[in-house]
Amino acid sequence: MGKKYKKHSKKITKLDALKQINIDAAGIDVGDSEMYVAVPEDRDDQSVKTFGTFTRDLVNIAQWLTMCKVKTVAMESTGVYWRPLFEILTEQGFEVLLVDARKIKNVSGRKTDIEDCQWIQQLHTYGLLNGSFIPDIEIRALRDMIRHRANLIRYRASHIQHMQKILQMINLKLTNVISDITGTTGMRILRDIVNGQTDPKHLSKFRDPHCKKSEFEIEKSLEGNYHKEYIFQLKQMLSLYDYYTKLINELDIEAEKMYQQLPSKLSIEENPLKPHKRNSGRKNKNTPDFDLRTQLYRITGVDLTLVDGLNVSSVQDIITDIGTDMSKWATSKHFCSWLKLCPNNKITGGKVFQSSTKKTKNRANKSLRMSAFSLANANCALGAFYRRIRAKFGSPIAITATAHKLARIIYKMLKYKVEYVDLGADYYNEKYKTRMLNNLKHKAELLGCELIPKTT
Repeated sequence: MGKKYKKHSKKITKLDALKQINIDAAGIDVGDSEMYVAVPEDRDDQSVKTFGTFTRDLVNIAQWLTMCKVKTVAMESTGVYWRPLFEILTEQGFEVLLVDARKIKNVSGRKTDIEDCQWIQQLHTYGLLNGSFIPDIEIRALRDMIRHRANLIRYRASHIQHMQKILQMINLKLTNVISDITGTTGMRILRDIVNGQTDPKHLSKFRDPHCKKSEFEIEKSLEGNYHKEYIFQLKQMLSLYDYYTKLINELDIEAEKMYQQLPSKLSIEENPLKPHKRNSGRKNKNTPDFDLRTQLYRITGVDLTLVDGLNVSSVQDIITDIGTDMSKWATSKHFCSWLKLCPNNKITGGKVFQSSTKKTKNRANKSLRMSAFSLANANCALGAFYRRIRAKFGSPIAITATAHKLARIIYKMLKYKVEYVDLGADYYNEKYKTRMLNNLKHKAELLGCELIPKTT
């Protein structure tokens, strides 16, 4: 029997001539020192004007657009230069579309800034531009704080590396006996060293009871050449580490206040948090000191940390990028497509010749992929799914597929306020086995055979 092919009927759409959809549209070419603004030619004697980038100049742009009876504005997302103008125009009641500059295809001959803004205005008039997703102003403010916190952690990490380098130059093999020099044992030893104490036997007394290595092994690792210049450098690096730690703690206090100002989706007293089914282990030192899980639960209405692979840090990164309002995306498919977790199918001649996902710098995409990778050995349904896809297609595709599944779970939880329930790896494997048996039975019937299971 030959292989049957399904005939997919293509939907024929009626094409109309291009119509002007946004009559009251303006286009802005954003720059560091100048802003080029274009309005419809019948609104002013001069349809294109050049403005500066000082705050009073941005206010003048809004006033001129109001005078020209403009209702909607399109601008390129150039660096961070668009942000002040975007906020001013939004406050004045304009509908502002932030357009990816890569998606604006300039035709041949359009090289100057003035023609660029006219081209943006013309495309927007015909409704050919799609605005980028921008979360609410409260979420944007919180997102900026969280990204700043990530930068502080990265700066602090560089000083930790410098301290490790100095220890190696002194020939102190402290990193061979403790996993983290910024832990309890390591910090006690480092602070005593910079204060002038170099006796290995005395320093080894700071060993934490939970440390795997013995006191004698730590003592041997602390025998080295304590040169003054290296001790001085170590003292400065330790001071910088403490300074960045202080800044991070101050930022956490401010971030907690910002969380408390966000509206609640439920009452914590009436709907208390449920305990984790899995042991979260020791707390990550980069996790904020305040009760972040409760705050995330309050503003979203669901506990996303119950989803396998997600913790408070990854949920925070995702929420500060996507917000809490899922009505921005019609379905979970639209949401996953925005996250660039769907195949970018390129079809020609009825055949797909490329289907890889698009490259993106979306931080939510990165967090979902890292969460998916953490499920490699997890005893849960998502972990079993990851291992099955990895065995068939390899790790990169398995990470993308699992991140896609996590995104769909998050979308449904946030939109419909449902709780996540893990049915377990055994349930998933049994369900997959049943599906495969049904497929085999169907194929056997097509071939005129019968599938009989083994009795022994």
